[in-house]
Amino acid sequence: MNLTHLSTFCLVTNLLAALTYAVGALWVRRNDETVGLKVLISGAFFHALGIMSSMFGEDGQPQFGFAPALSATTWLVLVIYTLEHWKIPQLRVHGGLAALGTFSVILSLAFAGHPLHLQSSPWLPLHWMFGMASYGLFAVAVVHAALMQRAERKMRLALDNQTGLPLLTLERLTFRFVKSGFILLTATLIAGVWFADELYGPAHALRFDHKTVFAVLSWITTGTLLLGRNKLGWRGAIASRILYVSAALLLLSYIGSRFVVEVILGRAL
Repeated sequence: MNLTHLSTFCLVTNLLAALTYAVGALWVRRNDETVGLKVLISGAFFHALGIMSSMFGEDGQPQFGFAPALSATTWLVLVIYTLEHWKIPQLRVHGGLAALGTFSVILSLAFAGHPLHLQSSPWLPLHWMFGMASYGLFAVAVVHAALMQRAERKMRLALDNQTGLPLLTLERLTFRFVKSGFILLTATLIAGVWFADELYGPAHALRFDHKTVFAVLSWITTGTLLLGRNKLGWRGAIASRILYVSAALLLLSYIGSRFVVEVILGRAL
């Protein structure tokens, strides 16, 4: 792990975020959710500072990669889930999310990405913003789908529902995030096509690389899921499985492609 390219502020804030998340996970595991939630909020604050500072190297040049993207997505999931818990107290805080936060922060320190070209399009932040937001919403939908399946299994076994919410409420929340993620993914693809020349240059406009192919496949899969739910009444296990496939395809589109390039091939895009 080479940390020399990171600023002191970036290193300190990320380490504080990782440590705070780890403490929060232990507290939630002891069923002290009130204290655990406060600790997670503190961790999200340090995490946000770490994300902003990690996007710039020691020399101030912008940089990005698969691990910072995963870290930003995890942060968005934690923030949405925390706000949702505040609005719906019955939704229990889960230490697994805090553990995921710790992992993503440490990973972003180990693989901070590569410098971006200074001549990058001014539209690139908008394209990224839509993309990262869609990643986060799909990830939140997956968390809710997992909780929904867990609640369904408990109900079938006549056991106590430990998720804290009724099954139908979890289902509504899940598809609310699926629809929002689908809208943002659509906006991401439209921005990528509309500003292709500005984003990638005329020679690379409308390029069908791995990132684009997986993103389009995820969009088609999610659209099929929403259409199947609306017209055929898909729900439960079949809907969750299709959502998992769609989220996996989206994960492969940017984070997966960049992981292969940065870690396996050892070069920048």
